Amino acid sequence: MNATAIYPTAPGFKTGGTSAEAAFKVKGKADAIRMKCIMTLTERGDFTADELAALIQEHPDDVAPRLSELSGQGRIFKSGVRRPSARGNPSAVWTIDSQAKLF
Repeated sequence: MNATAIYPTAPGFKTGGTSAEAAFKVKGKADAIRMKCIMTLTERGDFTADELAALIQEHPDDVAPRLSELSGQGRIFKSGVRRPSARGNPSAVWTIDSQAKLF
């Protein structure tokens, strides 16, 4: 099965193997992580993927793809601001579309 056909509503992958395994592994909790991201952006403001991951107590590797999915759904977007990531690299600050605050 090629999950890219259902992206951005579910975790996707471009090739089989480890990418597919990771997408299927996170699929069960992806909705919950997306909801936590939306709620945090709505209630607390704009954050980078690393900042959101820390706030919602999820691993950054699980949060960053969920932000891409939410962006693909038109629910959030990059604010144009960048802040250092946990590794010191420039990281996009995500914000929520005020019209898409509710699921």
